[in-house]
Amino acid sequence: MNSDRINIAKHEMIDLHTHSIFSDGELIPAELIRRAAVMGYRAIAITDHVDQSNIDIVVPRIAKAIKALKDFIPITAIPGAEITHVPPALIPSLIKEARQLGAKIVVVHGETIAEPVAEGTNRAAIEGGADILAHPGIISTDDLLFAKEKGIVLEITARKGHSLSNGHVAKEAIKFGVPIVINTDSHSPDDLITKESAQRILRGAGIDENLIEAVFETSKSIVEKILRRE
Repeated sequence: MNSDRINIAKHEMIDLHTHSIFSDGELIPAELIRRAAVMGYRAIAITDHVDQSNIDIVVPRIAKAIKALKDFIPITAIPGAEITHVPPALIPSLIKEARQLGAKIVVVHGETIAEPVAEGTNRAAIEGGADILAHPGIISTDDLLFAKEKGIVLEITARKGHSLSNGHVAKEAIKFGVPIVINTDSHSPDDLITKESAQRILRGAGIDENLIEAVFETSKSIVEKILRRE
């Protein structure tokens, strides 16, 4: 493995929700991974937007790119997908299809208050067994309890607009014992963040200092679980 002057010991940030040119991101996977490595990432998932029109193209191509790069990069890269604005009734079957096509992590674009996401999307993501429910907006108590029961992880996001409900998500997830992670939902190089920036965002969401490390541990456990399957 070629570290190319990158100090691997400093790699701490884990980001399980990013985008490449295979949806609306600016970078090809190789550059996205390289920039994440230089920023101090230890793992990144590329989770481009998919629906029925492109899932069979996007997921296999991301998986192919990461497979080719795997032995030449100093961080863990994970192929994934973000199911986005799909009618709730179709979400569970699309989650299954994404996994069959090579997605090792499946994110569902939750009911953010920044976009007109269909009501019932959060519930369908949980029912369908997504790994992460991204920016779930003003998620209901019933859905929080269902997420806890199903072991679904909720996202605190660095993404402008989607982050407006971070406080609600953090407060309610902690109240009901639902695991949370912090992701960037990166679309451009400037969206990538350091672990220190992630810590500030978590504090801004109202998360107590003594709980912040547990958020990073949840991300770490997801990555470790994926690696054990390989």
